[in-house]
Amino acid sequence: MENSHSQTYSLRQLASQRKRQPRQLSRAVSITSGKGGVGKSNIAINLGLALQDMGKNVTILDADLGLANVDVLLGKKPLYNINHVIEGEKKISEVIMEVQNGLKIIPASSGIEKLANLEQEKMDQFIHDLKEVEKNVDFFLIDTAAGITQEVLGFLTSSNEIIVVTTGEPTAITDAYAIIKSIHHKKTQAAIRIIVNMCKTDEEAEKIFSRIHAVSQRFLSRKLDFLGGIPYDEAVSLSVRAQKPFIALHPRCRASVSIRMIAKKILENRTYKNTGTLQDFFNNIKGFLS
Repeated sequence: MENSHSQTYSLRQLASQRKRQPRQLSRAVSITSGKGGVGKSNIAINLGLALQDMGKNVTILDADLGLANVDVLLGKKPLYNINHVIEGEKKISEVIMEVQNGLKIIPASSGIEKLANLEQEKMDQFIHDLKEVEKNVDFFLIDTAAGITQEVLGFLTSSNEIIVVTTGEPTAITDAYAIIKSIHHKKTQAAIRIIVNMCKTDEEAEKIFSRIHAVSQRFLSRKLDFLGGIPYDEAVSLSVRAQKPFIALHPRCRASVSIRMIAKKILENRTYKNTGTLQDFFNNIKGFLS
């Protein structure tokens, strides 16, 4: 009975906190990786849910236009996707899906035409539709494709806040640095942060970050920020197979604790604020597409 009362009080407290929090400018955060298979999309989903649970309204744009997988990881089968918006068949409000605890996603479509090849009229309408999202969102997370392509760099350089996900594998580290270098040459003022996924210990995650940071400092004179490490956790694999976010299915597992700490750091650390708004992102992506 005591646990029930405690849980009820906690939920009321959370609801109260949501109401009291002042509305701030929406933030656009791109989440990327140098190579596939490092858990980027899974981190985007669980980070979004962690921020949502902390009282923020979060929408995730699945910007992997070649191999859309955010909806797959969540076990959803959307009727409509971003392709319908690009083609003018649906409004963005008809495509957005609420998936859990208020978290929303904009599904992509595998194999749709490249954004860079859009006709001007379609591009203008697409950006106009996307701007509808800004009215009710605190965090707009852009889950890009892995690797370095024109479309990926377009999304990344349109953001002022970028998270690069890597693991300790040599190829993942090398590719992470490659994408950091590409971002640096196109947008020197963007804030670049690192998450090390599937690490054995916190110390290992810090060492991996230090290696990437040292190379970045030496050859690019570029400062990187360390958001944290997410440990290898069997609960994550179980959640992927169940097509559920690990933070929801196994809220007390080590990975869930780590993702909450990262979300808290993003919210509380002063250096992570005022790095660019969602309006900036829309203006920049329009310039890229033009």
